[in-house]
Amino acid sequence: MKIKRLFNFKYPKITLLILAIILAYFLFKNPIVKDFVAHLGTLGYISIFFAGMFFAFGFTAPFSVGFFISLNPSNIWIAGIIGGLGALVSDMIIFHTIKISFEEEFKRLRNSKSFVKLTNFIDRNINERIKIYLMYTFAGILIASPLPDEAGVTMLAGLTEINSRVLAQLSFVLNTLGITVLLML
Repeated sequence: MKIKRLFNFKYPKITLLILAIILAYFLFKNPIVKDFVAHLGTLGYISIFFAGMFFAFGFTAPFSVGFFISLNPSNIWIAGIIGGLGALVSDMIIFHTIKISFEEEFKRLRNSKSFVKLTNFIDRNINERIKIYLMYTFAGILIASPLPDEAGVTMLAGLTEINSRVLAQLSFVLNTLGITVLLML
């Protein structure tokens, strides 16, 4: 069954992601929101766990980043680990449902002229082993950063034979590092 595109845009989810980033930026510039986040921080590590869960999803990551930057936890390392565990939960959900959520847009993107040209260029000029290292590196950057984990997890799930245990370990380590860096800001 083909799902009708939202608002007749070619890339509606990517457009909504960009709008979410812009909204989160302006939202977390507001002192009232910063005070609200400071109050959430008093709820303890449970709020950090949930913010970590939101860190992994493209549409909620900008709000999670704002939360982590506005938060001043008593122990950055424990907060990073707990946030990383939350992100791990979300990444595993993404890993097991990716074929449903972004499959159609990624297929369209893969068939676009630019993507086909890039793929052909890479196939002609880069050794297979180097391509694999580059793909894992790029996917790792996507997972560790506030960028949508969906893209990094999709790359690993669709273009490699990674199993869920290895993905879980990578997700936890990379997200914990990314969240800890945000908490240090």
